[in-house]
Amino acid sequence: MRLRDGLLTTFIAVLCASGAQGGPGGTGPDDALRIENEWLSLRFDVPSQSFSVVSEELGWAVIERAMLDSGRAEVRRERVSHPTWGDGTALRVEHDSGRTDSLALFRQLPFVVLVSTLANNTDAPVTVTRIRPVSMTVNMHKPPASLRALGTAGLTGLDRGSNPGSYSFLAIADPDRRAGVVAGWVSHDRGSGVVFSDIRDDRTVVDARIDYGRLTIEPGRTVTSETLVVGCFEDARLGLEAYADAIVRYYHIALPPQPTVYCTWYHAGASNERDILKNAEFAKEHLAPFGFSVIQIDDKWQAGEKLEGPLKNFTTHRSDGPYPSGMRPTAEKLKTLDLTPGIWFMPFAGTWNDPFFADKQDLFARKDGKPYVVRWGGTCFDMTNPKTREYVHSLVRRIARDWGYRYFKLDGLWTGMATGMCYVNTGFKEDDLGSTVLHDPRKTHVEAYRDGLRLVREAAGDDVFLLGCNVAQNMRTLGGSFGLLDAMRIGPDNGRRWSQMCRGPFSGSNLYFLHGRVWYNDPDPIYVRGSVPMEHARALTSWVALTGQLNASSLDYATLSPERLDLLRRSMPAHKLRPRPVDLFEERIPRIWLLTDERDWPRRDVVGLFNWEEKEAVQIERSLDEIGLAPAEAYVGFDYWANEFVEPFSEELKTRLPAASCRILAVRPVATRPQVLSTSRHITQGIVDIVRERWDQGNSALGGCSRVVGNDPYELRIAAMGAGQVWHATKLSVAAQGDVPGATIKLLEQKDWRLRVQIDAPRNCEVCWLVEFE
Repeated sequence: MRLRDGLLTTFIAVLCASGAQGGPGGTGPDDALRIENEWLSLRFDVPSQSFSVVSEELGWAVIERAMLDSGRAEVRRERVSHPTWGDGTALRVEHDSGRTDSLALFRQLPFVVLVSTLANNTDAPVTVTRIRPVSMTVNMHKPPASLRALGTAGLTGLDRGSNPGSYSFLAIADPDRRAGVVAGWVSHDRGSGVVFSDIRDDRTVVDARIDYGRLTIEPGRTVTSETLVVGCFEDARLGLEAYADAIVRYYHIALPPQPTVYCTWYHAGASNERDILKNAEFAKEHLAPFGFSVIQIDDKWQAGEKLEGPLKNFTTHRSDGPYPSGMRPTAEKLKTLDLTPGIWFMPFAGTWNDPFFADKQDLFARKDGKPYVVRWGGTCFDMTNPKTREYVHSLVRRIARDWGYRYFKLDGLWTGMATGMCYVNTGFKEDDLGSTVLHDPRKTHVEAYRDGLRLVREAAGDDVFLLGCNVAQNMRTLGGSFGLLDAMRIGPDNGRRWSQMCRGPFSGSNLYFLHGRVWYNDPDPIYVRGSVPMEHARALTSWVALTGQLNASSLDYATLSPERLDLLRRSMPAHKLRPRPVDLFEERIPRIWLLTDERDWPRRDVVGLFNWEEKEAVQIERSLDEIGLAPAEAYVGFDYWANEFVEPFSEELKTRLPAASCRILAVRPVATRPQVLSTSRHITQGIVDIVRERWDQGNSALGGCSRVVGNDPYELRIAAMGAGQVWHATKLSVAAQGDVPGATIKLLEQKDWRLRVQIDAPRNCEVCWLVEFE
């Protein structure tokens, strides 16, 4: 299976359960209250009922004092084994209230793992609304006012006036050196994890909380909480990435191939059965050779009566609508073009007073005895009701298996949680989680939502790509969707104006570490239509291509000028790597990104420089070390959009960017022999197309293999320099792999050390080339 939920009921199996204070590594009482791994050392102080965490990387107690929220306790040390994290050592903290906390460290995991067990020792059911497992005082050796918090609200100050709270995770970092603390809720099986920061008595404080809404614990029973991880890092970006990797491990995530998508919504609503095929045929000819793959129909195809947002009878089409022949014929025709048919719908919402739902009132969650209606989302389904589950299963199965759609855009996801809409939601907002009545009171609303997503997967099949849309409607769907979706819209709808176009880069940067690990981030479509200034179109397209996030577009492709169409071509396909923002803790939207490919020798680096200011130019100056480039005396490069070589530079990179623009630089250390700096195929300049590159010292020849698109002139940009001399190309040869006759190679020009070579092939193939020098 591609996705499987993490184990909930067993969070730690105790291998050494004796009550003795002694433990592995020592026998004294003080030693028994310490645990450590290669990254962290944790010490629990019994008199103060608090613990501290020393970072081996940073060399001091970054978690200066942390309090568990449950009164006095007894503590013992244990060896533990976990189904996800493996073997480790834990401090088991047993509170007078009956609650138990486990603070554990595991090999090859750079976090303290905190899990609580909630107990009901009474004779009646107990309802838990939320718990606050831990409050931590953080010491970064800097005044709190100079630190930054990064969470779902973006980059903020630490105080509650600046940072309303973050869903799922929070990083506290020193922007001058990137060192910091990362706290994140790995699991969201029953509850919704939230993390807050504040400044109290001139100290940095981080509070972790789980919102259950309504969690019922039966008499004499216990419930295991969600899993919190806390780590201290020399570079907090690496901590965020390690947090995402922990989510992947917990939920056993394995992502399918990443698609490139056309969506009808932003220029044609749902389009129609005639025009969508015309657009698909154009895309098949002009974009599919470059990596395009999905045609997705959006809202307005479905039937129903209107109340709060779209029509919500997704079991059928509107007879007077854009697809009068039904939805299946269009899907079948798209498949004949070797394109994946996709469709938008809302799996967890209906319209209670629509005649179609007149005999289906049991499907809905209720509040104050009435069907629960929310803004835009309509009437929320009760995903704990067997009748509702049967309806959703039948609906999804029809769309996937009867009609043949293999790509789902699932909107209004929060309605499956039967809670309020918070759009646009970034920082924490109260939403009355748990206020509605569900058929099965033993299920929390988060649990009901996750069960709903599992049902969609089961009914659709493992081969259907599931895109969630979107977390900004209610951010509780962020963590609540971990392990259950292939992609997620990570921000609100964007638009053609520059401020709207920046919404994707804002959300995609804040959550960059989830992309390619937990799911594919979808920042909403790129805009290349003629009404958008070319510099704006280049900047957004370049950002999507460089970061590798989900590439979608929404326009009539045949109306594009050749130059605009080429923007799309040069952004396809996704590179499958994991780039990193350089100034994540300094800028609201990072201006500098580094994409590095070390899969094959030699290493390739592409630096993306972006100015998100709409009216002002910016000056960017960064040392090569700060950017993340390997040490070298000097670098040489190629500017993709300027289509020119960059003279050798050392120590730092300087550039002035006009308003709302970008530069995409492929850079390599200056070498003693010729090397490929860039190619014309893709904005990442060789990363998606160069399969191999080798220098033959004995024959003074540079050779390699490239994936070439048929009838698309392919250019190699070579720096033919080294050791104070220029290498002159003398002979060029090419051979296409397989049965592809007609591949050619020619020298375009050589100006001093700047060499351009062009390869042509009649169809998509892998071409091996050789350039000999003297």
